Amino acid sequence: MKKKVLRKMALCLGVTLMFAGCGTNNGKNQETAKDQETEQGASGDQETSDGQDASDGQEDAGQDAGGKDVTLNIAYQYGLAYAPLSIVKEQQLIEKAYEEATGGKVTVTWNQMSSGADINTGISAGSIDAGFMGAAPAITGVTKGVGYKIFTNLSGQEHGLMTNDENIKSFDDLIGSSNQIALVNIGSIQHILLAMALDNAGYDPHALDANIVAMAHPDGMTALQSGNVSCHLTSNPYIFKERKESSLYEIKDVTEAWGVDDSFIVGVASEAIHDNDPELYKALCSAIEEAVNFMNENQEEAAKITCEFDGNSEQEELEFIQKSKYTIETSNLFKLATFMAQTKFIETAPESYEDLVFENVSGN
Repeated sequence: MKKKVLRKMALCLGVTLMFAGCGTNNGKNQETAKDQETEQGASGDQETSDGQDASDGQEDAGQDAGGKDVTLNIAYQYGLAYAPLSIVKEQQLIEKAYEEATGGKVTVTWNQMSSGADINTGISAGSIDAGFMGAAPAITGVTKGVGYKIFTNLSGQEHGLMTNDENIKSFDDLIGSSNQIALVNIGSIQHILLAMALDNAGYDPHALDANIVAMAHPDGMTALQSGNVSCHLTSNPYIFKERKESSLYEIKDVTEAWGVDDSFIVGVASEAIHDNDPELYKALCSAIEEAVNFMNENQEEAAKITCEFDGNSEQEELEFIQKSKYTIETSNLFKLATFMAQTKFIETAPESYEDLVFENVSGN
């Protein structure tokens, strides 16, 4: 009897252990599967040994076979100098170019910032992939090793220095005074053009550095109109609007220092985009070129599109566009960099034009 009881107990214990073991293995398999799913989800484009997507046949929505989904973060600023970007955004030119080339999808995010310095910070931190800014801060970023180069020119624009004080007629009336000059930022293209105008007139290029107060273009115009600052150095369309006001006056030296044919706004792209995702880089370049061509060949149609972004009437927008120069070819970029080095705005002078730009860029 005892033997029968012992046999039954042993049999029950064996069955129990067998099911316990099966339960443990199932738990481990489930955890492994979850880990694998997590790893595959994190990689997004994990490939099998034959080069096909690991989730072939179960592609994510919006992802075409053979392509991949990517994100492109772009930063830009204010004014008609950036008008071609409105065309790029409205017509989804980057998205179309990338999908045509790769079969994949690109999500483009647009970030409007107040200065080139902010864009430099974003690219350095990795939160911005490409940005559009004045040629001067772009040169600064390249020479400081932020991690980008210039991939295109965008526009040339007329600049002007306006004042609400009729007694301020020249630099002589500003140097040594407490009059504030609103412009985008220290080291901005406007700051460099002010220094260039001072240098051309025989003054110390840094003679008015202490008078500068940093403001985005729209804020600077408002401050000038309200009397919160004495002067505002700005470009299209703000300079043309300010010139129409009878209570404002212009100091001509800045306008003569750097003309509409000279590079004003350029585009920069991170070396990571250029080196690691050439198809995305090409899509970006081709989209900008297409938008610039559209601006030049369809000015009235462009004005209808861009006025929605700039807050101008169609008639005003067309007038301002016609006073601009939109081109992907740089002009006097290396000359500007040389001046910046000579006047200590940058520590290291580029040795050549090619030090500033990627291989696809033409100009000087």
